[in-house]
Amino acid sequence: MGSVCNEIIDDIEDLIASQDIPAKERYSNKSMVHVRVKKQKKETEYPEPDCNGIPGTQTIYVHTWGCTHNSSDSEYMAGLLVQYGYNITDDKTKAHLWLLNSCTVKNPAVDHFRNEIETGRRQGKHIVLAGCVPQGAPKADFIKGLSIIGVQQIDRVVEVVEETLKGHSVRLLGQKKKSGRKLGGAPLQLPKVRKNPLIEIIPINTGCLNQCTYCKTKHARGHLGSYPPDEIVARARQCFLEGVVEVWLTSEDTGTYGRDIDSSLPALLWQLIEVIPEHAMLRVGMTNPPYILEHLEQMAKILNHPHVYAFLHIPVQSGSDQVLADMKREYNRAEFEYVVQFLTERVPGLTIATDIICGFPTETEQDFAATLSLCDQYKFPSLFINQFFPRPGTPAARMPLIPTQEVKKRTKKLTDLFQSYSPYDHLHGSIQRVLITDEAFDGVNYIGHNKFYQQVIVPKLEEIMGQWVTVVVVETKKHCLIGKMIGEGQLKMEGQLGKMMLEGQMGKMMLEEQLFDPEQLVDPEEELI
Repeated sequence: MGSVCNEIIDDIEDLIASQDIPAKERYSNKSMVHVRVKKQKKETEYPEPDCNGIPGTQTIYVHTWGCTHNSSDSEYMAGLLVQYGYNITDDKTKAHLWLLNSCTVKNPAVDHFRNEIETGRRQGKHIVLAGCVPQGAPKADFIKGLSIIGVQQIDRVVEVVEETLKGHSVRLLGQKKKSGRKLGGAPLQLPKVRKNPLIEIIPINTGCLNQCTYCKTKHARGHLGSYPPDEIVARARQCFLEGVVEVWLTSEDTGTYGRDIDSSLPALLWQLIEVIPEHAMLRVGMTNPPYILEHLEQMAKILNHPHVYAFLHIPVQSGSDQVLADMKREYNRAEFEYVVQFLTERVPGLTIATDIICGFPTETEQDFAATLSLCDQYKFPSLFINQFFPRPGTPAARMPLIPTQEVKKRTKKLTDLFQSYSPYDHLHGSIQRVLITDEAFDGVNYIGHNKFYQQVIVPKLEEIMGQWVTVVVVETKKHCLIGKMIGEGQLKMEGQLGKMMLEGQMGKMMLEEQLFDPEQLVDPEEELI
């Protein structure tokens, strides 16, 4: 072989010829044919689930990945199952059936979903799949033979669960339509088991109008389908009667709401505002820049309303116009900046959250630098940083990928920038009105939010859950404020400013901050409002 390696090889045939293999030997028929059997991967054998028992008496474990739309779907399915007689448990080892509601946005979520399926099958559990993964890829190998509930078929969950418990595999993947028009999905008036009884998540539409090159969700949720405004308002009325104090509006893009039914997001919001009780709040879900541009004046007025959180999630994804074009995001950087500047000028204290994808296939160093400059310019208090993941079946998955190490490097650089500033330091010592809605993981504190949807942590007191409290900010952290409750007599304010603080009217004057010495305050348990 040494002589061969020293030769100049212009063609593969030269390499063959240089071995001095006679042509006759090379091409003559062989006297014996050797058959090579392709090794097939042995399928895993799982224990057979128990198919005995009376339908409606079993225990079901529900697990959800992904967005608030998915969370709402799971709450609806749990509500229907409980209404039929099933028990819902958080202990999956005690459940007869696992209902797994999936997210297809990122590879890690799909991996977790796949692993949970494998775990359930090995434990001999009945499994029903829901969400965007089986809807968008029903023929995927790892879900073969399992029951599936489509994203618009959640109202038939009892039917699917019952058949699955009998040992059958059922798949319902169709869309709901009326007079040829796609509907928002299952009826909103279905029963629910809320994860948090104080918070109602209302999907206002499903699907979207765009077709981003990296996004798999469109494959599952499809084109835009809006719920009628009267159905959404009726759902809100009902949940307030049931003790809900906070409503979240959700969809793949709330800004597109109503474009298929001759309505709009602002028109819906004004109708909802009319039915919000004095003690409750409304949070508007994610909206993409192009669909809010024409409604900026109305949105500014709505976000200033005392019963609407001054908070908006507007994902930009990149600060580079070229990358935005390659993503087919249908807006440019200047348009995003216009939305942010317009709203922040007219809604004092507005909290804007955004998303960034690091390492999109066409992103150059200059493109990434543009993203860094955008984030440095606005110093968003909530910045969701994601590495690019190629999702099967999307145009971006066919593009040449940036090396993984480079993607990680850019992700770290942006994360370091985000961690370099403290968005809430200026609020230290300020007075805040806070709606308490949840318990912290530590078990000794409660979680609430102020008008600007900034998270505030306060000491746990049973009587304040679901109530408004007045606190002074005694400490600021990267993602939250630490509050100490104070009584009305401790508000060292006079005149109209004090009145505005107590009534929760946090307009421009709130941002001008009356500062207090936290050490002068009594313990919150001694004096409550």
